Amino acid sequence: MILFDKVSKRYPGGQEALNGVSFRLEAGEMAFLTGHSGAGKSSLLKLITLIERASSGQITVNGQNLSRIGRRGIPRLRRNIGIIFQDYRLLYDRTVFDNVALPLIITGLQRRDVQRRVRAALDMVDLLHKENRYPVTLSGGEQQRIGIARAVVNKPPLLLADEPTGNLDPELSREIMGLFELFNQVGVSVLIASHDLDLIGRMPYRVLKLERGRLIQDREAAR
Repeated sequence: MILFDKVSKRYPGGQEALNGVSFRLEAGEMAFLTGHSGAGKSSLLKLITLIERASSGQITVNGQNLSRIGRRGIPRLRRNIGIIFQDYRLLYDRTVFDNVALPLIITGLQRRDVQRRVRAALDMVDLLHKENRYPVTLSGGEQQRIGIARAVVNKPPLLLADEPTGNLDPELSREIMGLFELFNQVGVSVLIASHDLDLIGRMPYRVLKLERGRLIQDREAAR
């Protein structure tokens, strides 16, 4: 599903975000990406979605060599990846339904199919009864659930989450992680960047640890 082969990323000015990172995430696997602030977690996720491009090394996602994908191919790549952000990135002048529907509308799906898929996604995150509300009227945990519903409405085979519980209390964080587990159980590959070591330590999944741009630990899932 994801293969990094000696991948490095340097930004203009010489800042090195990643240095020689290699790992493989298999299809259907769930794993955590951790490390201190500035370790390179967000940069790594940006490389997978081609928000940024690697300076060297090779990245393969779902059989595609990302270095061979031009600008026109990026939207197609991203349609197969659900992305969840810490700060939600919702449209606050649109309803819950409209926020989740946006990726489907962009792809040109028919209205009937949009309604069916959006309501199915909202039902999965227990927000179907709030489809006509506006995000600003909902709690932080509910807003994150909107973001998750939007990320999975296209039924992507891969979910990426960048500090998805960073703004939530421990109880809500566990609930959000439970949703990721549900998606993983139906075959979705999941990679979650998080610095919440206490939460990660209680979950039986593989952990990839970055330090100053280097992968210093790859701990297999607990059996």
